[in-house]
Amino acid sequence: MIAFIRFADALSAAFGKAFAWLILLMTFGTSYEVFVRYVLGAPTAWALDVSFIMYGTLFMMGGAYTLSRGGHVRGDFLYRMWKPRTQATVDLVLYIFFFFPGVTALILAGWKYAARSWQYGEVSVNSPAGIPIYQFKTVIVAAGILLFIQGIAEMFRCIQCIRGGEWIRPEEDVQETEDTILNKATAAERDAHP
Repeated sequence: MIAFIRFADALSAAFGKAFAWLILLMTFGTSYEVFVRYVLGAPTAWALDVSFIMYGTLFMMGGAYTLSRGGHVRGDFLYRMWKPRTQATVDLVLYIFFFFPGVTALILAGWKYAARSWQYGEVSVNSPAGIPIYQFKTVIVAAGILLFIQGIAEMFRCIQCIRGGEWIRPEEDVQETEDTILNKATAAERDAHP
């Protein structure tokens, strides 16, 4: 179980980090559009579509990574006060009855949606550029599969927590800015008052 958890975490991290580079492309694309539209007076026909496509792809492909790091929104005003075993039990039940049916529906519906789009070579209707978008519809299926794999790992994580009483944490790879600032301030205060 632990080997699968580590595999799923690494897979989700690899895809999440790879697709995170879309943020830079979106930034450059939007900056270019702002420049040509407001400085040169020559807006592009494709910029809005490309930014939607990149944002949607980033959002979808980052879902499994966010799940692996516990970053999705949860109503934790009660949850955080529970013991780890209680948290894991509730999470396990929610994964079985809500998460997996939803993700399975996403994969199946996404497959039909993407297949239809590929069949007729769908292009964007939002702009006169007619940008092909059928290949991006496949992202729905890929994101669903990644979520499914990570969901299995999260169920294993719940089972391990129910057995051992402690959560198996993913490897640390990023840190919140607030935590970094707080750690530096604490270290500086500790050094100032030995």
